[in-house]
Amino acid sequence: MKKIFLFSLLFLFVLFTNAQELALVRKDGKFGYISKTGEFVIRPIYKTAKNFSDCLAAAEVNGKWGFINSKGEWEIPATFDDAKYFDSGICVVAKDKKWFYINKKGETVTAPNSDKVYDFENGIAFIKQRDKVGLINAKMDVVLIPKYDVIKSFENGFARVRINDFWGIIDISGKETIEVIYDEIGNYNKNSTWAKKGSNFGLIIEGKFKVIEGVDRIWDFFQNDITYARKNDKIGFIDSNGNWVIQPKFEKAKSFVKNLAPVQLNEKWGFVNRKGEIAIEFIYNDAEVFSADGLAPVKAENWGFINETGKLIIPTKYGITAGGFSMFKFEEKGFINGLARVKNEKKWGFLKTDGQVLGNQWFDNAEPFLK
Repeated sequence: MKKIFLFSLLFLFVLFTNAQELALVRKDGKFGYISKTGEFVIRPIYKTAKNFSDCLAAAEVNGKWGFINSKGEWEIPATFDDAKYFDSGICVVAKDKKWFYINKKGETVTAPNSDKVYDFENGIAFIKQRDKVGLINAKMDVVLIPKYDVIKSFENGFARVRINDFWGIIDISGKETIEVIYDEIGNYNKNSTWAKKGSNFGLIIEGKFKVIEGVDRIWDFFQNDITYARKNDKIGFIDSNGNWVIQPKFEKAKSFVKNLAPVQLNEKWGFVNRKGEIAIEFIYNDAEVFSADGLAPVKAENWGFINETGKLIIPTKYGITAGGFSMFKFEEKGFINGLARVKNEKKWGFLKTDGQVLGNQWFDNAEPFLK
């Protein structure tokens, strides 16, 4: 029984070690990976390397690319001329000026005919044939025969598609959720999205287009039941039925999180609640949304962080813009799972919610924690 218990503990330890999140950092011109303790798990020995994805990271040695695991061991030898990111067990690599797919054993995977080799995202990749785009899955089955001029990246299982300058929405199986008849369209969320039809902007609610009079722009809901829209050059907030929750009176706005939204008035940023009442005064040069950790980035001369009462928790002395070699199309700025990536005097590091620097270390560059 004791041996079984010890084996179980060992198994859980190995499982945790293999699943832990690591951050790609550059120190003294070399790339390595740190854990959330701030210590190097993989020493900075690589001239070039990429973020972890699907538990593997591409790294370059002697001009060739291969893949390492979270212990820094080579899972796939460095034999490729270039490499991208694993997703659902599949990755795009290049050798002898040709791009193709491999699996996690490093074996070549045969894919349906395509004029271009696309990365997998959430188990789906594009294929292109004669200027039309379709979809394949990680088993290399054709999910959608190429028929669209454009398919955008999937967000929460849905993607925008275009045919002859008209837009609609498909799901991850290739089924049209919203007919391709709109001049513009937003990302699909909770059975609705915004769209433009002719000169009218409005919402598509359960397949029906509802015009919102006078509006000339609507932003994506981003998992909220409230978003912001512009009317007469002023921005307010509408609900998922197209009703004004907060009348348009702001110069700029961002999404509600923690029932607070950053808005700009008289060229200064503050926060309002869902009633449109001022919750945090308009004293900042810029502001971002609150994180799940209950802190929001705000900018005076530089960036710091406030809590939900508006109290400045971390002084405004940091930068929070992208590190420069990110794999992400959209990046959260601020705290993610207790850590915020920030810049200080041309160096990058991670802040804890109490303002302490993770591992008391700064790097030439740093990326978010991934596994």
